[in-house]
Amino acid sequence: MEKITSFTIDHIKLQPGLYVSRKDAVGAQTVTTFDLRLTSPNEEPVMNTAEIHAMEHLAATYLRNAPMWKDDVLYFGPMGCRTGFYLLMKGDLTSRQILPLVLDCFRFIGSFTGEIPGASARDCGNYLDMNLPMANYWGKKYAELLENIDESRLNYPE
Repeated sequence: MEKITSFTIDHIKLQPGLYVSRKDAVGAQTVTTFDLRLTSPNEEPVMNTAEIHAMEHLAATYLRNAPMWKDDVLYFGPMGCRTGFYLLMKGDLTSRQILPLVLDCFRFIGSFTGEIPGASARDCGNYLDMNLPMANYWGKKYAELLENIDESRLNYPE
């Protein structure tokens, strides 16, 4: 079998950043998959499932309500390795183009207080497995990275 695209990236060189993972043609449309990498793979501790789950609820809610982008958001969810998230968007997009959206999203996560959207037995299959304080921590940490990001963290390492 051929390696899938995400397994061809050199994870030894990969650092936290906002990357275009792949672009796929779906009919006449392009779907761009973004790699929102929050931790350095195989170097830093990975995120725990409870904070990932809380972040997924917060980000999915935020992104699907973002006035300029909500119709282009197809999916937001965690990577199995727990080092980041994937964001799938309609359009032939670049990391630089969606940087303001992702930065605002993670600022929202970093400062969120109150009840997490969808965190109830009726709305979620594992609603008790959430950690808002750690989601706040990761939201702030990733937003700080994005505020000063350079091209080396917007394009996959060679």
